[in-house]
Amino acid sequence: MNNAYNMSMRKFLKQVGVTSQQAIETALRNKGKSGKSYVITANIKIEELSLEHQVSGTIRENE
Repeated sequence: MNNAYNMSMRKFLKQVGVTSQQAIETALRNKGKSGKSYVITANIKIEELSLEHQVSGTIRENE
């Protein structure tokens, strides 16, 4: 793959990471509880490539 492809991929993934973290932190702050664990799922979809990718995990808040 070429450099333009790599740069656009990195830019997209960085945007996903940064905006997702901000949204999650805002939701946790608004919830007002700490010390809990939350199951999280992220979905990436590229319709033109028939790609659906899912990543799941757990977020644990500090007490």
